[in-house]
Amino acid sequence: MKGVSWGLIVGVTVGVVIGILLATVALFCNWLRKRNPQIGNSSSRRAYTVPIRTNGVDTCTVLSDSTTGQESPRIPEENSISLWIEGPKRKGVISVSGIPKYAYKDLQKATSNFTTLIGQGAFGPVYKAQMSTGEIVAVKVLATDSKQGEKEFQTEVLLLGRLHHRNLVNLVGYCAEKGQHMLIYVYMENGSLASHLYNEHKVPLSWDLRINIALDVARGLEYLHDGAIPSVVHRDIKSSNILLDRTMRARVADFGLSREEIVSRHAPIRGTFGYLDPEYVSSRSYTKKSDVYSFGVLLFELIAGRTPQQGLLEYVELAAINADGRGGWEEIADSRLEGSFDLEELNEVATLAYKSINRLSRRRPSMRDLVQALSNTIKERNYRTRRKRHLLPVAVVEESAKEDPLPYPQHSREESMDSLSDLTDV
Repeated sequence: MKGVSWGLIVGVTVGVVIGILLATVALFCNWLRKRNPQIGNSSSRRAYTVPIRTNGVDTCTVLSDSTTGQESPRIPEENSISLWIEGPKRKGVISVSGIPKYAYKDLQKATSNFTTLIGQGAFGPVYKAQMSTGEIVAVKVLATDSKQGEKEFQTEVLLLGRLHHRNLVNLVGYCAEKGQHMLIYVYMENGSLASHLYNEHKVPLSWDLRINIALDVARGLEYLHDGAIPSVVHRDIKSSNILLDRTMRARVADFGLSREEIVSRHAPIRGTFGYLDPEYVSSRSYTKKSDVYSFGVLLFELIAGRTPQQGLLEYVELAAINADGRGGWEEIADSRLEGSFDLEELNEVATLAYKSINRLSRRRPSMRDLVQALSNTIKERNYRTRRKRHLLPVAVVEESAKEDPLPYPQHSREESMDSLSDLTDV
């Protein structure tokens, strides 16, 4: 009996000692990991530190498959770091954002000494630039008297260093030198959505293209809300912040006000009048549903061709009185469309837009819901088109081919195979 008791005591003692040793090793490893956070998956680090795409500066895949480019002025950066850093450390974090740094003299040369102005925003002037490799980019320069702009500059560099989606504008570099702050983006050949909706000298956007653009924007916002970790609220969705590339694909731009979804009773209200969520204005809390509200306003812009500053929402509320839930929205259709739209489709999109601008955020759909609905609308349109072509007699087709061409050129939108397959993935 004594032998058994002695063996039991020895066994328990050995077990306790082994347990203490294992716990000590685990704590030591954890300490080492915290002390050296860069130790990890080297391939994921490379994806952050080299954001130039293999398929050119004007294209992007949903997830960044990056490789080393040939642009000489880049200064390699190390490591990536979380966007959500506040206080005095924030400035130093820019250098480890994963976005390449460019020299001031090279940007000065690429913009012909900053004479190739293509736009002007709250941040500052935007110039077209041709880099030494032949790549065309847009250089946004922070106005020297803009204090808030410097914070927005830091936010964009930190944020876009980790976000890559084909419906978000690509940041390919930055410059912080000689007292200047500049952001270098892919060049969007077709400018902003606002310029197409409100410039009388440009060809009006067709109805089909407007809905394709709406779906592009919805997908970009869905990625920010559900694909980014942590999720991001854009906070400044409007037609002037939607850019169109050479294929008329829309990309969300201007992330200077973007933040993590938070509630703060003392935060100043930021955004653009007419697009601001009324619940955000009253509660000072911005959420994903605040972006949904702004997106709803954007949908009505696409439908009506009118800005919030031109009384868009008052116009919408008057039309809502006559709308019977799913119909009656055609009275607000943009006159530049000249009636060339599918009535059922217009009413579907307007109904979605009206749900999105509900004053109560909990009653608004999510961006995922909106992507699903818009995708279904386009799928049904494509199905109807294919069916009409199948049923249309050959003689009618031949006769229509003889008709006079349209009085002005139409926008064309090239669809890649992956963009067409997206419609079946939702």
